[in-house]
Order: sequence, then C-alpha cells, then structure tokens
Amino acid sequence: RSGRSGLGMALSGVRVLELAGLAPAPLCGMILADFGARVVRVDRPARGPLAPDVQGRGKRSLALDLKRPQGAAALRRLCRAADVLVEPFRHGVMEKLGLGPEVLLQENPRLIYARLTGFGQTGKYAKSAGHDINYLALSGVLSMLGRKDENPYPPINLLADFAGGGVMCAMGIVIALYERTRSGRGQIIDASMVEGVAYLSSFLWKSRSLGFWSRPRGENLLDSGAPFYEIYRTSDGKFMAVGALEPQFYAQFIKGLGLESDELPAQLSPSDWPKMKKKFASIFAQKTQAEWCSIFDGIDACVTPVLSLRDVASHQHNKQRKSFIKNDQGEISPRPAPLLSRTPAVPSCKRDPFIGEHTEEILLEHGFTKQEIAKLHSDEVIGFRKPKANL
Repeated sequence: RSGRSGLGMALSGVRVLELAGLAPAPLCGMILADFGARVVRVDRPARGPLAPDVQGRGKRSLALDLKRPQGAAALRRLCRAADVLVEPFRHGVMEKLGLGPEVLLQENPRLIYARLTGFGQTGKYAKSAGHDINYLALSGVLSMLGRKDENPYPPINLLADFAGGGVMCAMGIVIALYERTRSGRGQIIDASMVEGVAYLSSFLWKSRSLGFWSRPRGENLLDSGAPFYEIYRTSDGKFMAVGALEPQFYAQFIKGLGLESDELPAQLSPSDWPKMKKKFASIFAQKTQAEWCSIFDGIDACVTPVLSLRDVASHQHNKQRKSFIKNDQGEISPRPAPLLSRTPAVPSCKRDPFIGEHTEEILLEHGFTKQEIAKLHSDEVIGFRKPKANL
C-alpha cells in the first residue's frame, strides 16, 4: 500500500485539526484521513489513563492543553494553516477558550469550522449533556424502533453518534470544501446529531402517508411485524435474515422453505402474520445456518445468513470484494466505503497513534522553534509520547 502518501486520494492536501472527543468526531476524522486528508488529532496531555480513540487510523497526535492560554494560542497558530477544524464540545466551550469561530475565521477566512454536537449550537438543550440514546429519542426515530409490546430500543449507539453525527459531519465538511473552490471562503458547520439522525430517517416522515406505519410499533411491514421481513433462529443457534418483500421473492422464499403458497394465507394479510411467523420459525429451526445458506444462496429469495463479527471477513462475498482489511497489528476492520474508481481511499495499515506521539513534529511543521517547543513542554502545555523502540 505504497499509495498511502495521500497523493492519489480524493482529499489529499486537505489539512484537518480534530479536537479529541468521543465516538462521532473520531469517526468523522477517520473518514477524512482514509480518503487522503492529513488529520492531526489534538489530544489533552495524558494525565493518567484515558479512554482510547479506537478510530485514530491514519491520524497523527498532538498533545496540547487548550485550557492554558499558551495552549489556546498554539491552536490558533495551527488553525491559520488548516483547512478544517472539527470540534466536539458543548455550546460555548470554544468561545470561553478564545477559540470561537469569529476569532479563528477572522485569522483564516478559508477555515471550515465544523461543530459536531448532540443538540446543536442553539435551542433549549444546546448546553445540555447527552448521549446517542438521548439524541435518538429527541429526533423521533427511537419511538419507531423495537418489537411489539416491548419498550423502544436503540441499535447500540450507531444511529445518532455515527450515522447522524460522524458521517453527516464528514459530508458537511466535503460539501463546504467543494463550495470553497468557488467562493474561496470557509464557513461554520452546525452538525447536530438530533437533526442528523432525523434527516437520515427522512423516509419515515415521507412514507407516513403510504400507510407503512399505520399499525402499532412492531406490527408493520418493516419493523418486525411481517413474517417475511424477520430474523429466524437455525438449529445450530445461528440466524437467517429474511427480506422477501416483493411477491416474486416471497414465492422463492416459500419454495425454499419447502411450502406451497396455495396452502398459506395471503402474503399481505396482517391478521395471519403471527401464526405464519410461528410456522416459518419452526421450519428454520430444523436446519443449520450452513444448510439454509446452501438452499437460499442460489435463488433470489432475499434470504442471507446473519454473520457474526468473527465470521464476516471470511464470508465468500466479502472476501471476493476485499471488504475487510487487516492492519500491521493483525486487527481486522471494514475497508473504507464507498469505493471510488480512480481515487479510492487507501487506509493506513499502521497502529493508531499514541497521545502526543507527533507533538514535536507537528509544531515544527507549523513554524514553532525548538526553544518555543521546549518552553511549552517545561510549562506542561504540551505532552510527548515516543513509542518504545523494539529491541
């Protein structure tokens, strides 16, 4: 993977400063790094154990204490040469540090200042703490998720943090970079996870008039109500996912189960769905996942195995597409998506950076003198961490 210099990638030459935070901002920075941006993660100098950023791929780490005036001043200097700043703090934190957008954009009018928060920069909850489950709740989407007669439940913390947060923010940054090629000017991005996840779920709003959600939660076509859009346990304790919505796929599905459609109620008869579900479940329970795969792999019934994270990279389809990659530590993770034909992402194979591993290197690149760096270090404004040599 010699192309990792970034020269052939879509975002090569884009300089990003990512202020260290949890979950969504690191994903946003990792996406930009995977597609060629030079991403510097600005970490707090390590005082005791810290939650590791597991999405540090392709980034360098600068350990800088922004709460100290010299630290904030150093970041201002870095921002003069940056294209993008990603900040994940609650409303008002950056302003208090003297690092608000009005200051930084005055010094660098081309800067794209991306503010990634749960509730956004304005509104009643702008200063409140929250997590994925809270943003999902406030977006209206959580009310739709969950099975019949159960409380709503969130799909881990994927929807608001990562999809509505990290991915939407990365998209906003790319849009702003594109607009800057015409205007020459940066701008402020207010990326709220509540709004990100609501926008992601536009289909829920747009499809209400179609009657898709007219029944209580867990009794509709796509929310686990239908027996032909459901997950079934196999005899070896694994699972198969069924999405046989259209009549032609449903017909193949019924055939694969060894049933005759004229012996069954109509596909779209909701009052019969619970008993059909029981019937399908008892049939699935009679064979292993591998046996069901050999039946359904050759036909268009929209039936696939539910793969564990352990098995997914070795599945034939994923292997053929090289959908998963291994870094030099032997860790497996998903290849960046989508795949670009001319300038694909070339993710780094190196381990994630230690906090402060590149502090000196980055400051020297930005015109800090050795003396300035030594002073910042003795004042405990910056931190270094050199990896131990492998003897």
